[in-house]
Amino acid sequence: MTENEKLDAAKNMTVEEKDMIMRTAAEQNTTTINEPMAMNIDQSTPKTSLIGNFIGVGDGIHNAEGQAKILTLSTGSPILRLEDFKSTNGPDVHLYLSSNKQANDFIDLGRLKANIGNQNYQIPLDTDFNKYNYVLIWCQPFSVLFGSAQLNSTF
Repeated sequence: MTENEKLDAAKNMTVEEKDMIMRTAAEQNTTTINEPMAMNIDQSTPKTSLIGNFIGVGDGIHNAEGQAKILTLSTGSPILRLEDFKSTNGPDVHLYLSSNKQANDFIDLGRLKANIGNQNYQIPLDTDFNKYNYVLIWCQPFSVLFGSAQLNSTF
């Protein structure tokens, strides 16, 4: 089944069917990752420019906690680092940089690598962090927010 077919199928499900799938996914085994702090070739420490703490949606099913950091490598490349991260499992969960919590305008950084642990994601060089100042844990098929972190300056 293609991604578009999955999205179409999800749109045609009843609320009860969606709830059953989300609850089943939340109860599945966790996946853990522990990526090291991103370093560049000369091993200099990346500069943290923005930081935020995840807040879960509080619906009893979906949750996210931990910290989101925007790091700038000495090469000028930005990355998003999740630290002490933990979220509920779900189907096709992605990481977004967004202008709001509703994901009306976002940059998809890709599928969440794991629902527990430290992880790094590349960010497009031309990203405007004044505009995209929320990090969202987002279930694509059901358009469901698990949690968000608002990014603030570390200065």
